[in-house]
Amino acid sequence: MLYVNIKKKMHGNSGDMELVCEFEIKKNDFLAITGPSGSGKTTLLRIIAGLEEARGEVRVDDEVWLDSTKKLPPQKRKVGFVFQDFALFPNMNVEENLLYVNNDKNLAYELLEMVEMINLKKRYPSTLSGGQKQRVALIRALMRKPKLLLMDEPFSALDMNMREKLQKDVLKLHKKFGLTTIMVSHSAGEIYKLANKAFFLKNGKIEKFAKPYDILLKTSGSAKFSFEAKVLDIIKADVIYIAVVEIGEQIAEIVISKKEAENLQVGERVIVGAKAYNPYIKKITL
Repeated sequence: MLYVNIKKKMHGNSGDMELVCEFEIKKNDFLAITGPSGSGKTTLLRIIAGLEEARGEVRVDDEVWLDSTKKLPPQKRKVGFVFQDFALFPNMNVEENLLYVNNDKNLAYELLEMVEMINLKKRYPSTLSGGQKQRVALIRALMRKPKLLLMDEPFSALDMNMREKLQKDVLKLHKKFGLTTIMVSHSAGEIYKLANKAFFLKNGKIEKFAKPYDILLKTSGSAKFSFEAKVLDIIKADVIYIAVVEIGEQIAEIVISKKEAENLQVGERVIVGAKAYNPYIKKITL
C-alpha cells in the first residue's frame, strides 16, 4: 500500500548524516517509528507528507507521490498529519477548525461523537485542555479522509491518564476508518498497544524492522525485566558500591560490584534489569 525509498542529507545530533530509508507497509497497518532524537524520524514523516524535499520514491497504492520526475504537492497527497503542537486555528471554534479542512458537517459530527466532544463544538482552542486539543487535532486530520495518517509524538505533552484515553481513541478511529497509520513515538507502552509493525531508526538508517514486541524487548537470556536508566551517582558504602539511577520519574539504588563501579560514570545511560530476583546493570552502547 505504501512504499518508501528515500535519501536526504541532513544534520543530526551527531553531525551531518544521510537519511536512507526503504520500507513497505500494507493497507490498515499501524507502523511505529522509534529511535534516538535527531535520527530523522520527524523528517521522514515530513518527506512522506510532501513537506520536505528528498531524493527517491514514495508510492501509495498505484499513485506516485515522489520519484525522479514527479513531486506531488502536499495538498494533493491524501495525508492526515497530527503535529506535536496541535496546530489548531485559535480564531476558529472546534467545529470551524474541522469544517475548514472539509465542509462535511455529518463527518465532523460523527468524529466529534466518537471522541466525546460533540458538546464542545462551539468552544475555542484557548478554552480546551491539552487532551481536548489533541483530540480535535486528531479528528481534524481525519476530516481529509486520508489514505495515510501520520502522527509525530502525538501524546508526548499529556499526562498518563489522558495518554491512555487518546490511545484508545486513535485505535478506535484507525479501525473504524480503515486507516494506514505511521506514528513516531518514544513510548514503549504506546508502541506496544497501538502498532502491529515497528522499526528502530538510528543515525538516519533503519536498524531493525519487526513486530513491536521484538523491537521493544531489550532483555536477553533469562532476564525477567529491564529498564533504561541514567546514572545519577556512584556511592561507596563500606565494602559495597551503590549506583543511584533515574528510571522514568523515579530514583532507585542498585548494588554493583567494584568492577562495575569503575566502569560506570555519572550521566551515562544504562540498562537496569533482573534475572530472577538479582538485579544487574549494563551499559547502553550508542
